[in-house]
Amino acid sequence: MTQEDILKALSNVQEPDLGKDLVTLNMVKDITIDGNNVAFTIVLTTPACPMKDMMRMASENAVKLLVNKEAVVTVNFTSNTSSNRKDAKTVLTGVKNIIAVVSGKGGVGKSTVSSNLALALAQGGAKVGLMDADIYGPSQHIMFGVRGDRPLMREVDGKGMIMPIEKFGIKMMSIGLLIDEKQAVVWRGPMVSSAIRQFTTDVDWGELDYLVIDMPPGTGDIHLTMVQTVPVTGVIVVTTPQTVALADAKKGIAMFGQAQLKVPVIGLVENMSFFTPAELPENKYYLFGKDGGKNLAEEFDIPFLGQIPIVQSIREGGDLGIPVMVSDDEITKNAFRDFAGAAVRGIAMRNANLAPTEIQEVVV
Repeated sequence: MTQEDILKALSNVQEPDLGKDLVTLNMVKDITIDGNNVAFTIVLTTPACPMKDMMRMASENAVKLLVNKEAVVTVNFTSNTSSNRKDAKTVLTGVKNIIAVVSGKGGVGKSTVSSNLALALAQGGAKVGLMDADIYGPSQHIMFGVRGDRPLMREVDGKGMIMPIEKFGIKMMSIGLLIDEKQAVVWRGPMVSSAIRQFTTDVDWGELDYLVIDMPPGTGDIHLTMVQTVPVTGVIVVTTPQTVALADAKKGIAMFGQAQLKVPVIGLVENMSFFTPAELPENKYYLFGKDGGKNLAEEFDIPFLGQIPIVQSIREGGDLGIPVMVSDDEITKNAFRDFAGAAVRGIAMRNANLAPTEIQEVVV
């Protein structure tokens, strides 16, 4: 067996999302051969890659079928999270992908989805940050159990920078960490936009694979400020199956579909899809309608990223500061893992196939 034999065999193994073989994509590294023992490393586009086991099996089979049926194949994995940033990197310089989580209306669980998406990505091995950009109604400091905490400051290159709160393996920043909870944020649009810019320029996010941004509901100032300030890789739209929520979700999709924005929609996730009682785990009760989000995704020809059930532990965990992804509710955790897996696949395909990520110049 030679390295050339191994590479030729692996050129028949496709990366499931990108549609090209591992060799063409330069994903095979460090081939070693010792008798019948073969080892090599596959470089993934994200540490949270859900296709890892599929690629391992396909690679082992390719070597045994095409090179040596007696081969003992060891497939190792490493990752180099894909990014397609082509901006000047004057903001968030160490962040590879910036994902905005949006909804057309409030009350659909966007903050819950944002926090548990961030945690699922981090548990998959990625370096993740979570920015709470909902200035008027911040909630991430509550969901992470850090109410009353205040972030520290440190000097970076002669400039005072805010250090995000680190908890559950991710970096998190919210306006709720900077103001008294009893005080309402009574600010006009320009002040809110200024706060958003500070969250991107005055917070030391460091090196991140993904920065998840929990956006406020609707389609307004903050959304425009965000895409004008940072290169947003793409947006994830959150809805419930309810007709009213779907009507508003259409507006969110339409906003980012406008020609002057050029921000791709990574996909749509349906929250509160069905209720399953703990004592009847096989039963599903569709309280708000069935498959509304799935049908909306098909209507707009965008990926459907999954369904999140209504579970009491999600609500309780959010109130107690223990998100479901760090609880012992394996069924709901699996729903978020599947959603996060679909999201990172969508991000990798966006980076491989669409125009580079840049700061938008929006004229409205």
